[in-house]
Amino acid sequence: MKTISLPGTECLIHQSVALSNYTSYRVGGNAQWYVEPKSWDDIQAVFEWIQKQQIPFICMGGGSNLLVSDRGVEGLVLNTRHLKECAIDEENNTVTVGAGYPLPKLAWKTAKRGWQGLDWAVGIPGTIGGAVVMNAGAHEGSMSDILINAVVAYGDGSIEILSKEDLQYNYRSSRLQKEQALVLKATLALTSGMTREKMLEVTTNNFRKRKSTQPYDKPSCGSVFRNPQPKAAGWLIENIGLKGYQIGGAQVAHRHANFIINSGNATARDIFTLINHVQEQVQEKWSILLHPEVKLLGQF
Repeated sequence: MKTISLPGTECLIHQSVALSNYTSYRVGGNAQWYVEPKSWDDIQAVFEWIQKQQIPFICMGGGSNLLVSDRGVEGLVLNTRHLKECAIDEENNTVTVGAGYPLPKLAWKTAKRGWQGLDWAVGIPGTIGGAVVMNAGAHEGSMSDILINAVVAYGDGSIEILSKEDLQYNYRSSRLQKEQALVLKATLALTSGMTREKMLEVTTNNFRKRKSTQPYDKPSCGSVFRNPQPKAAGWLIENIGLKGYQIGGAQVAHRHANFIINSGNATARDIFTLINHVQEQVQEKWSILLHPEVKLLGQF
């Protein structure tokens, strides 16, 4: 395996790294190249290297919403998990956090201050960067409710500060899902008014509800499909009898039908095939095409 040291930084680019070690599904092949920058200087150096090599780059954070092909991924996978700055503005009830900051950790941190706005995020095992890109949400709350702006970098080294209007948010979507861009950090607006004890109670209840209704004991990507309003994807799947349905090591979870779990020996192909099967069955029964929330990386 080859390792490249970027001049003027401590940043290392590694060749042929197993992405199954970095995703919640625990499946998938290798990244052709892999890097974990820790600063903006690192990121600039990485972008310069990408331009010289003329290869694409793909961003990942906690890896909780990704299905990586068994064949791996071409180009460079840029993991933002070390970008964890956190600056709290007490006067204005805002927080600015790096892309790699864990969403549940921030939910608890703000709840302890009695701040509302992130209690919905306590059970979502992702990072701020991913949450900004996909407009993550739960319990009738989402990033679009609280985002002030996001600082985004592009492969040519340019940076933009994008408002939530710029991001063109919709249900579980933003314009960034169609662009090769990297979220560096985001500023969120929260509200005060509750006591610390009451906010912790609300957050704890949300956490317990998710833990009791969703299969966190097995590797998964969280909810596989977007809810086709007004129906819930899990209800549609459950009511055609697909709970427990299995292809290889991939299984529709018994606890929540909108989860596909790795029961222990799944391949990415197993999971992908089961996703397609669920889509076909739901469309045949309900005339509804379910759209995946999970992001596919590589060729399937």
